[in-house]
Amino acid sequence: MLTDVACRQAKPREKDYKLPDRDGLYLLVKTSGTRLWRYDYRHAGKRKTLSLGVYPEVSLPEAREGLKAARKLLKAGTCPMEARRRAKLVQDEAGTFGAVFQEWHAKMAPTWSATHAKSIKGRFETDLL
Repeated sequence: MLTDVACRQAKPREKDYKLPDRDGLYLLVKTSGTRLWRYDYRHAGKRKTLSLGVYPEVSLPEAREGLKAARKLLKAGTCPMEARRRAKLVQDEAGTFGAVFQEWHAKMAPTWSATHAKSIKGRFETDLL
């Protein structure tokens, strides 16, 4: 298992190399001197690598917490990379057409009758969203 001292003292070499920790977690030391946390795993029969951050911004205990969360997702049958992508999409929805429509509808609904507001919302949800 790695220690914080070993992570700090990892120096670049001619080629990229890995310092293994446990359960597929390792510190990838690039030739440029950048140190990256990675987790290798298999999902649906394919080998995948999840990036957990850059050392020292992400410390060893934080990387192990990320590993723990990823392994929990794998145990539940979910790919950690797909879960991260979905979470990112949810965050990015603020600028979508649906979000703009909801904001517009909330602003305009008080000036309309209740049936008209319901009708407009129904049409948008059925035909456009």
